[in-house]
Amino acid sequence: MRCIIAGYPFHLTASEVEQAMHGVKPEPIAEEFARIGRNNYPVRQIGAVVTGQDRRDFTSGEVVRALTKLGFTCHPAPTPAPPTEPETFRF
Repeated sequence: MRCIIAGYPFHLTASEVEQAMHGVKPEPIAEEFARIGRNNYPVRQIGAVVTGQDRRDFTSGEVVRALTKLGFTCHPAPTPAPPTEPETFRF
């Protein structure tokens, strides 16, 4: 499938993406993510590994569109946990 990421055309298949991400340690999830194999990866990490581009050169939306076209399911960023009340100590 042909897709444009950061203004550059790429011809990608789902198996090529899976092969590229095989053995790559997932970074912590703080943005949109996709499940590849048994791991959840931030989409910008996937974009950087697959295209070889600096992740500042493309948006997560570009990678989400490409991954969705390839049949991967992308998920929104996890919602942060509400702040907890500091514990009060009673003497």
